[in-house]
Amino acid sequence: MASAVSETEPAARRTSLYDFHLAHGGKLVPFAGWSMPLSYPSLTHIQSHMHTRTHASLFDVSHMLQTRWTGRHAIEFMERLVVGDIQGLAPSGAATLSLFTTAAGGILDDTVIQRVGENELYVVSNAGCADKDLAHIHAQLAEFTSAGDKDVRVQVMDGHSLVALQGPTAVSVVEELAGTSLAGLKFMHGAGIKLKGIHTHVTRCGYTGEDGVEISVKHGDAPALAELLVKHKEVELAGLGARDSLRLEAGLCLYGHDMDESVSPVEASLLWTIGARKITFAAAPKPTFLGAEHILSQIGGPITKRRVGLIVAGAPAREGAQVVDLATNQVIGKVTSGVPSPVLKKNIAMAYVKGGFHKSGTEVGVVVRGKTQKATVSKMPFVPQNYYRG
Repeated sequence: MASAVSETEPAARRTSLYDFHLAHGGKLVPFAGWSMPLSYPSLTHIQSHMHTRTHASLFDVSHMLQTRWTGRHAIEFMERLVVGDIQGLAPSGAATLSLFTTAAGGILDDTVIQRVGENELYVVSNAGCADKDLAHIHAQLAEFTSAGDKDVRVQVMDGHSLVALQGPTAVSVVEELAGTSLAGLKFMHGAGIKLKGIHTHVTRCGYTGEDGVEISVKHGDAPALAELLVKHKEVELAGLGARDSLRLEAGLCLYGHDMDESVSPVEASLLWTIGARKITFAAAPKPTFLGAEHILSQIGGPITKRRVGLIVAGAPAREGAQVVDLATNQVIGKVTSGVPSPVLKKNIAMAYVKGGFHKSGTEVGVVVRGKTQKATVSKMPFVPQNYYRG
């Protein structure tokens, strides 16, 4: 996570909820070029984390990049850029977590792609990658359209905010505001919904491992919507601190830490994001998404490193801590994220380790403050995910 410095740093952009955060006592810190709330005075970090696991918490995620892709060839174009099966998404609002990849097979960014029409996509990607993503998309679009008459438009939704309401009671809160049941809104599906007269687009997804929604709303309506949500007895405000420990318990990556352009989806243990029809072999048609040849060659084959979970004994292992072979003390990897788990009351971490050390139950060492502590490779998520499967 970005280090905390003055909220007045000139480079930090402000979301439409900046004044809302100040009014509620939010501690604002620079994050991915934005001034974002780290925490609020109403709850400690652990209390905020546990409130999300048991009730509902409201997160401002307006720093994320929202784009709308339209045109007869929008789906075809997206298929070239990501590993997921976008063509296979139902045009009635089905979504998938996917990865933008480079020609060399690295991960450019992670993204949620939702098909909201036959030839229309709603896409959310990371704030810290926004400039890089847009440059990549436009460069690839220029190449794509130069090959013939292609109809694709990519529009930045710079007039929209995004908030996430997460936790086991989050959807019931939204149902009260909507005046209707959301039982038919499946996990990773979205729809346009009015909340107390405010037009929104609600997607049943999130970054905490709990049931919940992300709500896209016009900037001008965002503060009023946030006030409506936070006034509910089930809802508390939450910031980046709780968001980080929640996502790590859920085994979810943070771009720039647990994955980047130097690792492939296979090395990042994200093989499940690759659409089944894109996992092709020698006899099949040549794959068309960027980096496919390199990525698909790693499936079932030896790879030099792999992302794993760790349960760490002793002090917490933070990003950058070396992972070593207990038998030889040789460095075999590096921690990319680490926190004390409020639910497990144990220290957990993600790391990349050399092939052969990635199997669950393997004991390794982690160097913390010059001392080697034992750690055990663990399956992820560390805490069971509670996504809605109705």
